[in-house]
Amino acid sequence: MAFLGIDFGCAIGSLRHGQFPEKDCLLPLISKLLGYAIVAASTTVKLPQILIILKHKSVRGLSVVAFELEAIGYTIALAYCLHKGLPFSAYGEYVFLLIQAIVLVAVIYYFSQPVGATTWIKALIFSAIAPTILAGRIDPMLFEALYASQHAIFLCARIPQIWANFSNKSTGELSFLTFFMNFAGSMGERVVRVFTSLQEKAPMSVVTGSALGVLMNGTILSQILMYKKPQPKREKKQQ
Repeated sequence: MAFLGIDFGCAIGSLRHGQFPEKDCLLPLISKLLGYAIVAASTTVKLPQILIILKHKSVRGLSVVAFELEAIGYTIALAYCLHKGLPFSAYGEYVFLLIQAIVLVAVIYYFSQPVGATTWIKALIFSAIAPTILAGRIDPMLFEALYASQHAIFLCARIPQIWANFSNKSTGELSFLTFFMNFAGSMGERVVRVFTSLQEKAPMSVVTGSALGVLMNGTILSQILMYKKPQPKREKKQQ
């Protein structure tokens, strides 16, 4: 009995006979379930940030470079996992994070009018190269080098935003909910991916990325709390 690559047969069989499933049966099942839990949680991570921009029609305080680098990092991570033939439960979050990251960058471009020639060139280069990388049609050595650099890319993706927040003493239109979800997700993913990486035989560098995510997202989250302006008190109506 299998569903989405998850074999429930041995666990159900053991329970039917009044026995607790054995370790060799239970651990792969838990690994798959935890992996899909991470995938499900990733489907709406960037939605609050997109909605805030659409609501305010502003990208004030947002570092465009930060979000562009993020999209590049997700592209490389997803391509590598596809190339290695890992099960969807081990990398599926990258699919949804990449889609959301591309939509987010497009929304930022739209509200950053006028869009300069450099921006169009960057978008065209990404559109031309990303499908080739995702298809794995590049030199294997270059592929390994790209994957090795992804953690540096994610690190660099956060630094411009952190510096912009520090310089402006404001986080502008950054979404607290998005970065809280990023931070909480990184914390949970770090623990879960240690387990699933061992079970799915995924590269342990996946866990390293989660650790960096905890540090960077935690820093931005603390800046949002630090620079948050207090809500003005409403004056009582004089009777």
